Amino acid sequence: MEWVETTGKSIEEAKSIALDQLGVADEEAEFEILEEPKAGLFGRTRGEARVRARVKPRTPRAKNDRRERRPRREDGASTGERSSRPKQPRKQENNMSDNKDNAERPRRERPEGPPADPAQVAAEAEKFLVGLAVSIGATGETVVNIQGDDIEVQLNGSELGLLVGPRGSTLQAVQDITRVVSQRRMGDHDTRLRIDIGGYRAKRKEALSRFVTQVADEVVATGSARALEAMPSPDRKIVHDALTGRTDIVTHSEGEDPNRRVVISPAAPAASAE
Repeated sequence: MEWVETTGKSIEEAKSIALDQLGVADEEAEFEILEEPKAGLFGRTRGEARVRARVKPRTPRAKNDRRERRPRREDGASTGERSSRPKQPRKQENNMSDNKDNAERPRRERPEGPPADPAQVAAEAEKFLVGLAVSIGATGETVVNIQGDDIEVQLNGSELGLLVGPRGSTLQAVQDITRVVSQRRMGDHDTRLRIDIGGYRAKRKEALSRFVTQVADEVVATGSARALEAMPSPDRKIVHDALTGRTDIVTHSEGEDPNRRVVISPAAPAASAE
């Protein structure tokens, strides 16, 4: 994932803008502080904070991070430790059977090998989504778009509103579950999977972009800032992207998820040259 670079009046504000541009929550991103505001007179600050951020790469946990089991003594205690439990008599045949089973049972380790094939990840996602549609009495067919490690699977059909939910809340949950089914079970740590149902995301982007453009025009006309309703990070990204080319307004986010919202404010007038 490529890095984005943002600025703000403080480090937190610069990080907030970066999160909105990436469309992810704080715990899903990593940051590098490039520049901090400098202290000025009377407690004021000079300059801007500058950070860069990206979505955390998904890397498998290293094998040596796992705790190794200590060899156990015959009395059941770990080597180097004394057991406070009294010995429990066991039949000899049971001990022999247990030892045989332990010797034959292979140790379970995380599968290793080449990165998962994006086409295979998409196929697993398609299978799950079609089955999900059938389970609610609907029918659906999928369209897949793969660009490198980015995968988008669209589920289209009738009677799929139940899987979208109010403002896409159920769609987000479906996406999370689909990722578990198609990525985690396959040990995939490289691809980025995105789910859409009934073209909701495209419709939402168009409607939201049109709405915030109208709000921005009102902010310029009245000279007063306006806070939008609380939105998830993907919707906040749409707002920032829709208004990024305008020089007459500025946007920033405030609050904590799930109540985080975008504020649209008039741009400060440019200082006149003397």
